[in-house]
Amino acid sequence: MKAVLQKIKPSKEEEKRFVTATASFLKSLNAALKTEAKAILGGSGAKGTWLSGSYDVDVFVAFDHNKYVNKSAELSGFLEKVLKKAFPKVKIDRLHGSRDYFQLSYRGLMFEAVPILKITKAEQAQNITDISPLHSQWVNGHAAKVKDEIRLLKQFCKANHLYGAESYIGGFSGYVLEIITAQYGSFEKVLKAAQKWKEKDVVDPSKFYATKELALFHINTSKLQSPLIVVDPVDKFRNAAAALSMEKFLSFKKLAKEYLQKPSEEFFVKEKITVESLQKKYKGKGTLLFITVTPTEGKEDAVGAKLLKVFELLREKLQGFALLQGGWAWDKGEEGMFYFVAKKKELPAEEVRLGPPLKMKGYVDDFKKKNKNTFEDGGRIKAKVRVENPKLKDFVNAVLKAEYVKEKIKGVKKVDVF
Repeated sequence: MKAVLQKIKPSKEEEKRFVTATASFLKSLNAALKTEAKAILGGSGAKGTWLSGSYDVDVFVAFDHNKYVNKSAELSGFLEKVLKKAFPKVKIDRLHGSRDYFQLSYRGLMFEAVPILKITKAEQAQNITDISPLHSQWVNGHAAKVKDEIRLLKQFCKANHLYGAESYIGGFSGYVLEIITAQYGSFEKVLKAAQKWKEKDVVDPSKFYATKELALFHINTSKLQSPLIVVDPVDKFRNAAAALSMEKFLSFKKLAKEYLQKPSEEFFVKEKITVESLQKKYKGKGTLLFITVTPTEGKEDAVGAKLLKVFELLREKLQGFALLQGGWAWDKGEEGMFYFVAKKKELPAEEVRLGPPLKMKGYVDDFKKKNKNTFEDGGRIKAKVRVENPKLKDFVNAVLKAEYVKEKIKGVKKVDVF
């Protein structure tokens, strides 16, 4: 896959820009921190596994464990003051998380500054982010020879909507992909191993547990809901793949099988969802509904979760139109898109509403008061009622006006039926 690597591996110019901007950022921040803490590079930047065109940089600001262990909740406030001092002319956004962190644009890159406690072992952590530098150390120590293989696996997952541990995605985190590539040895070996994965299989690179059963016993039950258990190699009690959904797990296995049967560069290309691409894909199969919405503002995971809720509501409400397919897409900073393919474009003008059994006379009388066109059938009272908004487009527009939807999106830009 040399051709793919040429496209996804950062060029020398990109690396130079990244190194220069990051070094300048760390120098300015550390000068403002003085001796209170030390800012270090984290994430895929520190591991050398980032992809071309990815300009988000994770920086961890490590505070002395002994001095700040009882002041964990105060770290974000302290870091905010220092960031304002170090970058007085830069807009700094405070984002809420298990411990608040900060986003700021600097020299064309988006930096995330995360306050952590400096630890040497996972047991010392007061917050999950405290462990992050240990992750970088492990990857650099165990995956030094397979970093390009990691890049291939990351791009494979990104292109097929399998990348990301956010709740609205339910896919593979970058760290999990780094772990399993180090474990199996290459991109293709991961795909081959996936063919043998069964639900609740355990991947344990550090060999913390002699058996699968011991791993499932010791890891927190709430973190074992994922179909694949990947024991964090620096924290024996953590399932690094806890966010992975069954849907993404099965999709990965299916796509891995398809790739191994017929390798192609197409598996690494993220298809842009457009009206034109969907019309081509589902031509002659049904009516295409395409909805464009403006998302709310806020933390990416929260915004994505709201869009997912709207998609799930639409999918549920549209079942009467005999749905064949449905999906949605959203990238940070862009509009959200929902699409559905339905067999029916319009519902009957009337529908039959079921009432109580005839023997329940009181309830039957009440049903008759509420419904005019009633009749008896099969031992029940029933009624013929007019269907509001029988046409697909009108029906969808009515659903989108519900308060539940208005709370989760900023607005509806367009509803098209083809």
